[in-house]
Amino acid sequence: MTLCSATALIGQQTILITPDTARQHWFGYYDKEQIDPTGRYALGMEVDLFLTSPAVTDTLDIILIDLENNFEKRYIGKSTSWGWQQGCMLQWIPGSEEEVIWNDHGGDDFVSRVYNIRTGETRTLPRPVYTLSPDGTYALTVDFGRLQYFRPGYGYPSKRPLSVDVKAPGDDGIWKMDLTNGEDELLLSYAEISGLDVAGPRVDTNYHWFNHLLIDPTGERFIFLNRSRPVKDGRAMDAYAQVNPDWQGASTGAGSPVYLTRAFTASTDGSEVYPLNYSGMFSHFIWKGSDTLTAWAMDNAGTLAAFYDFPDRSGEALLIDSTQMPVNGHNTFVPGTDYTWILNDTYPQGEKRMQQLYLYHLPTGTRVELGEFYEPPLFRGEYRCDLHPRSDQQGRRVFFDSTHEGGKRQMYMVDIARVVR
Repeated sequence: MTLCSATALIGQQTILITPDTARQHWFGYYDKEQIDPTGRYALGMEVDLFLTSPAVTDTLDIILIDLENNFEKRYIGKSTSWGWQQGCMLQWIPGSEEEVIWNDHGGDDFVSRVYNIRTGETRTLPRPVYTLSPDGTYALTVDFGRLQYFRPGYGYPSKRPLSVDVKAPGDDGIWKMDLTNGEDELLLSYAEISGLDVAGPRVDTNYHWFNHLLIDPTGERFIFLNRSRPVKDGRAMDAYAQVNPDWQGASTGAGSPVYLTRAFTASTDGSEVYPLNYSGMFSHFIWKGSDTLTAWAMDNAGTLAAFYDFPDRSGEALLIDSTQMPVNGHNTFVPGTDYTWILNDTYPQGEKRMQQLYLYHLPTGTRVELGEFYEPPLFRGEYRCDLHPRSDQQGRRVFFDSTHEGGKRQMYMVDIARVVR
């Protein structure tokens, strides 16, 4: 293929990997490993079609799909701790061909289950997981009940009382847990982060939560988003914004701005916290090596929402390409391409509600279209089905969730080897 600055078409077949369409199937977030290191097995979740927030009584099935045997499906577990956007944090433990992990309820609190696909054995850890270290030895996590209250669709319904009446608890926040023995420690509290004196809007009197944690490829640092708003109930933000015209925060696109976002990086022992971005708007991101974040955000001057490279601890924001990647999406780097190929998608565009799936080649500015996929209008807000594209660990295939056939979440794959290689 000849690369140029113009849009190209791949013309490759999209393959349904969940042929049993009686129920809906999806994986969830884009920064987790769905495919095992051998490239043979895909993880997924299965549930009936409904369009409400899941309750603690709503159970989903965890499935394992054999990509080399007619997409044979095997049930390996269940969970009652899940949401429509990130599922139950189902993923392969890094470096393992046998162990997968997901979140669940254990008694009255959240736990995580580690399952061995060879032996069928399951062990339980005392906390849920959000992001795993690249060597598979520890996890970072948050209170998913608090997260669900402040950002429905990303946390889970909780069986225990929530802490949401406290604006920034000092005894909760980002936790680190050993994946072998379950030992944990509090790294950073809501109170500590809410009180940091950094530039940008004042947030020390807001209600705070943490979202989108991700450890860098070396395991030495991680990024997290600190989001906050001045009122506890998000439904009150319309009234607040009318009375306070100077309020500036990220908008859902369906009303007034609903929260402010600050992005921080820190060492994985909780030290060396750095305010990466305090513009108020910082969205999807991925590590580009161990020292840079590629993210959809505004720079700290608030001049333009776009994809930028943010070198850690530098204060810089380097614009990537606002023409070929003009709108927000779920961006990752294709493995094995030395951070030259970005895999990305879009939210539904225009009245036709088409979600675009594409590759972008950084050295040449080439955008390669992988397809467009219709999302029915019922899938909006918390219940939307983003494509959330993921690569396999070899960087040969792309996997994604979509509702374009039959109006249910299903999983698909497309071969990209001849483009990125």
